[in-house]
Amino acid sequence: MKIGGLQKTSLIEFPGKICAIIFTQGCNFRCPYCHNPELVEPEKFSNLISEEEIFSFLKKRKKYLNAVSITGGEPCLQKDIFEFMDKIKNMGFLIKLETNGSFPEVIKTSIKKSFVDYLSMDIKGPFEKYDKIVRVKIDISKIKESINLIMNSGLNYEFKTTVVKSLITKKDFESIGNSIKGAKLYFLQKFVSIKLLDPDFSKEETYSDEEFEEIKNLMKNYVSECEIR
Repeated sequence: MKIGGLQKTSLIEFPGKICAIIFTQGCNFRCPYCHNPELVEPEKFSNLISEEEIFSFLKKRKKYLNAVSITGGEPCLQKDIFEFMDKIKNMGFLIKLETNGSFPEVIKTSIKKSFVDYLSMDIKGPFEKYDKIVRVKIDISKIKESINLIMNSGLNYEFKTTVVKSLITKKDFESIGNSIKGAKLYFLQKFVSIKLLDPDFSKEETYSDEEFEEIKNLMKNYVSECEIR
């Protein structure tokens, strides 16, 4: 595993659990608003954290941690992710996997082999705008497959969208809503112009609090629960 970061404790990452967060290096998307450029651009990569260091830390913190969140970057790029998750599960931790949904085969295996307990997937925007938003060519059928796998997994899950006003219109949320219709939980994440993959995006804006409430109410027509972060 190429591990680029470790957050030792989080009280909000895994609902109802005390969680550590593991950040993997590398991503196949180039979302300009990404706030982890050091995990995306190879020239910005820091020194790797060894698996031995991670497992040593987890062993020492077993009394205090309930769960581990694996995020990135895009963790599903990691070729040994299943072995890594298996070791963590065998230590007695719950696992949350955060993904952009472009590797449905990894999600499918993770569910089938009970490696994951909670799934989180970014919905970058309406399907017709994906390439523009993530700045690479995407096989949208894989995104759709991942949504379907997650919604039918029987696990707790969430979908979330980082909202940049210039990229996603209010009307687009109808399309997003239809793409995840019937989902349990959806988060609207406010764009924050701090430490971005594309520095020029620091000039971009998100919607007002009032507009977020309007979008939230709209999304409640499609999902069971919609919250604003």
